[in-house]
Amino acid sequence: MLVYPSAIDLSSASLQFLAGRLTVHRRQIGTRWRRLTAGRQALLVLAHLRCGDTYARLAAGFAIGIATVCRYVHEGIGVLAALAPTLQQAMKTAAGKAFVILDGTLLPIDRVAADRPYYSGKHKRHGMNVQVLADPFGRILWASPALPGAVHDIKAARTHSIIEALASCGVTCWADKGYQGAGGTVRVPYRGRWKHLSHGQQAVNRAHAKIRALGERAMATLKNWRLLRKLRCSTTRITHTAQAILTLTLNTTT
Repeated sequence: MLVYPSAIDLSSASLQFLAGRLTVHRRQIGTRWRRLTAGRQALLVLAHLRCGDTYARLAAGFAIGIATVCRYVHEGIGVLAALAPTLQQAMKTAAGKAFVILDGTLLPIDRVAADRPYYSGKHKRHGMNVQVLADPFGRILWASPALPGAVHDIKAARTHSIIEALASCGVTCWADKGYQGAGGTVRVPYRGRWKHLSHGQQAVNRAHAKIRALGERAMATLKNWRLLRKLRCSTTRITHTAQAILTLTLNTTT
């Protein structure tokens, strides 16, 4: 097998943050010896999350077994996911913002046509629905647990109690037409064909689109982690994976 050096487009802050958390975790569980140091394990986890490297490739690169890679990755993701903010914590941060932007994204997964619950008719592919809250500058505040791709955005928002949380905190939220009927503090554009809208409604929709466009930065931040571009793991692990990436995004500079 050929081996070559590679690079990860992350700052050293990401490595130091994760290595520090893994060191604390090892002390808590009383680990005596590992094949890799906490720093090397952190590098392995980041290579998997950021570059989407497979277990086999990581095993060759770090000179360890595939089963060991699997344990190290799952452990690192678990440590990070436990630090992800809850919706209530995110609302405290959102309360200090002028407004927030709510949008849903589909994380593609490796599934066959028979898996109907995971098929998104909107995106014409299988995936998991994740709701994202962003601030006025497009920075991620919170990401929801993953639901099957067939779940619509409005249903996902209600399932996670996002609408109620925003209303209770009095935070104005801008969202797309997928959240029609949400009520509360959620603002959506006028519905209907463009030519059938009045000039005033068209102006409102233009302004609305400009505000929501800022939320695309949050989506781009997530999709910069190549693992999320095509997930091949169990659907039960996708929530922890997304929350782990959220933790790194909030606590480090990429």
